[in-house]
Amino acid sequence: MQKLLRFSGLVDAVNERIGQLISWLVVAMVLLGVYNAITRKLSQTIGLDLSSNAYLEAQWYMFSLVFLWGAAYALKHRAHVRVDILYSRVSERGKAWIDVIGTCLFLLPLSALIFYVSLTYAGDSWHIMEASPDPGGLPRYLIKTAIPVAFALLIFQGFSELIKMTAFLKGLIPFPHADSEEEGI
Repeated sequence: MQKLLRFSGLVDAVNERIGQLISWLVVAMVLLGVYNAITRKLSQTIGLDLSSNAYLEAQWYMFSLVFLWGAAYALKHRAHVRVDILYSRVSERGKAWIDVIGTCLFLLPLSALIFYVSLTYAGDSWHIMEASPDPGGLPRYLIKTAIPVAFALLIFQGFSELIKMTAFLKGLIPFPHADSEEEGI
């Protein structure tokens, strides 16, 4: 079990680092959005197009990366939306069992399915070197590759959470998310 806990720690560290990097992408996305809005209005005023489809697409690519690659980080920090009608009323052991069952029945199978399907989706895009249909747009194969990467990260984080909950249920570690429970997260 110690090897699994070390693996869990490694997965947690990787997704923590990705989450921190993604947070900076939010800043870049907002700045690019401001630039796009200003240049759109300024272009109308001066009659010279200062923007590009590449800037608009880069903004939604960044949003996609924040959403996709931030999912594993959100799972690690228990920041996903959850319906806690039952969850908030049970003991830590009950919460651990709910997490184990939910991870095994829903998170991992669905993530594996999306990962599997998205490999073909991204692969086909790479095969034809898919590009944006808009003039000056960005390549599409790059952003489509973010989908299987995101679900691989989510699968690994799901296993990490499963390992921690199993170790807790065996009495090897304290409840992994006691700090987030106290904060009301």
